[in-house]
Amino acid sequence: MTHDLAGGLTGWDLEGFHQGGDTECWKRLGAHEVTINDDERGEIHGTRFAVWAPNAKEVRVDGDFNWWTGDPMHLVPGSGVWALFVEGVGTGALYKYKILGQDDVWREKVDPMAFFAEQAPANSSIVYSSKYIWDDDAWIDKRSKAHLWSEPMSIYEVHLGSWRKGKTYLELADELVEYVQWQGYTHVEFMPVSEHPFEPSWGYQVTNYFAPQSRLGRPDEFRYLVDKLHQAGIGVILDWVPGHFPKDEWALGRFDGTALYEHADPRQGEHKDWGTYIFNYGRNEVKSFLVSNALYWVTEFHIDALRVDAVASMLYLDYSREPGQWVPNIYGGNENLEAIDFLRYVNRHLYERVPGVTMIAEESTSFGGVTKPVDQGGLGFGFKWNMGWMNDSLRYLELEPIYRQWHHHEMTFAMVYAYSENFILPISHDEVVHGKGSMINKVPQDAWRQFATLRAFYSFMWAFPGKQLLFMGCEFGQRPEFNEAVSLEWWVTDLWGHHGLQHMIKALNDLYRANPALWELDNDPAGFRWINADDSGGNTYSWIRSSSNGDQIAVLANFSSEPWTRYKIGLPQAGVWKEIFNSDATEFDGTGNFGNLGQIEAQPEEWGGFPASATVVVPPLGAVYFKRAAD
Repeated sequence: MTHDLAGGLTGWDLEGFHQGGDTECWKRLGAHEVTINDDERGEIHGTRFAVWAPNAKEVRVDGDFNWWTGDPMHLVPGSGVWALFVEGVGTGALYKYKILGQDDVWREKVDPMAFFAEQAPANSSIVYSSKYIWDDDAWIDKRSKAHLWSEPMSIYEVHLGSWRKGKTYLELADELVEYVQWQGYTHVEFMPVSEHPFEPSWGYQVTNYFAPQSRLGRPDEFRYLVDKLHQAGIGVILDWVPGHFPKDEWALGRFDGTALYEHADPRQGEHKDWGTYIFNYGRNEVKSFLVSNALYWVTEFHIDALRVDAVASMLYLDYSREPGQWVPNIYGGNENLEAIDFLRYVNRHLYERVPGVTMIAEESTSFGGVTKPVDQGGLGFGFKWNMGWMNDSLRYLELEPIYRQWHHHEMTFAMVYAYSENFILPISHDEVVHGKGSMINKVPQDAWRQFATLRAFYSFMWAFPGKQLLFMGCEFGQRPEFNEAVSLEWWVTDLWGHHGLQHMIKALNDLYRANPALWELDNDPAGFRWINADDSGGNTYSWIRSSSNGDQIAVLANFSSEPWTRYKIGLPQAGVWKEIFNSDATEFDGTGNFGNLGQIEAQPEEWGGFPASATVVVPPLGAVYFKRAAD
């Protein structure tokens, strides 16, 4: 045999991987169908397998192509990477690595770079080469010119496995796309799709970082779903989990018998609460692995944004730890300097490489500069979830109306820090699980008040500064908590209350996208002004949203059970203001009894610092929007 047993892979190819600068290491490691030249036989087709296992004594590739007996792999000199070219092996072949550690124990491992994997409980890696031809050039071109912070962004968060249980990527490419388009969202956010054998983890316990979950179909079928969303004008956000990984013996943990991807010290390398390992962000090969993985999803699957899970757990060495259970940094502090450096690295790299991509942080602390550019000392994210707004507003929502007056400013407090970061207002899956109750069941009292309150709350949210995110099922008031084992209760969308709420979300999304005043200046104080932030006795909030061209929308939200039929407000201009939205409309299953006959007339009489004023009707547990008519 005169051909290269390593399939052409050399130590030079792997230098970047070892230096932390290979941001496309999936092109070198993993299983790749290649053609090599043999001196005697000419071109030979097969698959090159390559895996990083620097502390292994021996590595074999087991597969259905060698009856699982194992072919010895060859150590690429000076690289810690083992490689082997196997003739005749192509897409669909099953394989695993058998790794002999320094302790003389053989460990069977799946490929960290596998592009496809068997469905649980089986876990073999699968050789896979994409044949997909994209048809979303118009979307990608538009995205490259976008400035998302000053554009509409209404996100529908989806757990693909249970939106409609049993649906494949191909079926979702019809049904989910049609639904999201009808509802009027600008983006979907998928909970993690990377392969995860434990379904109740919802994807946050990843075993195969480069493989879309096979329960729903093949990788190219996931590409098709993304492509169809783009063709429908819908952006795709993907949850990404670089904060921790599970301890399954056949996955990344103790990969070659040593702590390879994780810290060896459990004070740095383990999340006791979650039963998982923590990546060693200071190790160059781990940085190459994770940055490559982020770029992989963005380039190979045309993902528009990554929402980085559990950022707070990465930033702090003492996250969820008692004294003595963590190791301070070199300055004696609790910041994880290596993780901070890694986050800056991945954010900076993706923004430089992929025009229009966005990075989003789920970060629950007051860590400064999360959405400030890296060159200005920030972490470099595009957006941050506003967990403070979410916690405060849900606490308010759960109160009986009579008690809300003493908690009034829980709903206004977010404006104190609204311009400190670029915020997304999240009502996510985390708020409707584990005994927290569904959105509709958080609200006290009878069904009428529950639906009216939820309509008022969403109306408040859609008009408040910041982009918005809503988890699936919340848009029609599903009563059971999120359960990944069953579908959403779609049948209730034909029932009173649920039907009206679902149609109101569609109306809000349509209105939102059509009015730049509701999104263009989300991050500019010029886009917002309180009319009255202090009406605690009336449980009512009112404000003005403005666009750069002078369009103005007045918003009033009443969280009292009483209608306000002569409610005085100040306005920035006299004249006719059209009532463009009323959450109490009959089409939303409201009473239809409390409106303003389509418009109000503002008089040139000063009120509350405004040059004009009007008397308006605000429905009980309801919201109204008014827009200044053109002169």
